[in-house]
Amino acid sequence: MTFPGVAAKAKKASRWIWIGVAAIIAVRMYFVQELLAAMIIFSAIFVVGAIAALAIYLVDRAGQQTVKWAEPQTHRAAQAARKTFNQVGEISKKQLHRQRSETAP
Repeated sequence: MTFPGVAAKAKKASRWIWIGVAAIIAVRMYFVQELLAAMIIFSAIFVVGAIAALAIYLVDRAGQQTVKWAEPQTHRAAQAARKTFNQVGEISKKQLHRQRSETAP
């Protein structure tokens, strides 16, 4: 013995259950899509940061190599400057006019 109202209610309930399951799947897919989008964005930001850090590291290494290369030349230039400064000091100590000449009034 079947009741016509019960069968219709069961059919409606079954329909709502499937709609609910589909809604849950859709919501879960939306969250997964959102998470994937966030992961892609943060990955891109991380890659940009890593490239910037690598560029800074490479510039620092190049600077260290340049300092290693320039140090001997700097010592030679400093010695030449010191020698020239001493020579200029020697010249400035000498009299630049004739000894027997007199200064103009």
